[in-house]
Amino acid sequence: MVVLNKIYTKTGDDGTTALGSGERRPKYDLRVEAYGTVDETNSIIGLARLHAATALPELDETLAHIQNDLFDLGADLATPHTDKDLGYEPLRITAKQVEYLEMIIDQLNSELQPLRSFVLPGGTALSAYLHQARTVSRRAERLVAELREKEQVNAEAMQYLNRLSDLMFVAARFANDRGETDVLWVAGKNR
Repeated sequence: MVVLNKIYTKTGDDGTTALGSGERRPKYDLRVEAYGTVDETNSIIGLARLHAATALPELDETLAHIQNDLFDLGADLATPHTDKDLGYEPLRITAKQVEYLEMIIDQLNSELQPLRSFVLPGGTALSAYLHQARTVSRRAERLVAELREKEQVNAEAMQYLNRLSDLMFVAARFANDRGETDVLWVAGKNR
């Protein structure tokens, strides 16, 4: 259980932050950058939900589910694997959470026509925010991939981010009248 009764602690005034293991790292540390970018993705999904709530309530419910899972992912990434007893079982992303994303991707994609061109971010406001969430989640994925080269990372965390960006793409198309109003790229159009 998390209890936040005091928001500022002053412990980060020296440019470090505490990980879930209690270890302190610089705020620019790759692990901190990775879970911070997951948090940024979550914030953008929150903006998308402002539009989904009225336009596509079923998608809004999915996005709420994902926002909660993104906090799990942040906790996973904020707690390095260690042999040290932490006094609690670290929260880790599971295969079930990855499978949920795959299920939603398949459901949404089944209602879309196959693409014949790349899609430009845009269309509805909801679609534009979902495209932004897609690109930021891809950045988070790149950071976690780099982190994996240096430290142990939960394999399902990496898989989750990979599926999340795919889901954001499919959801962005779904939000554009099930792909009917996608803005398509025209190669060399402005030469």
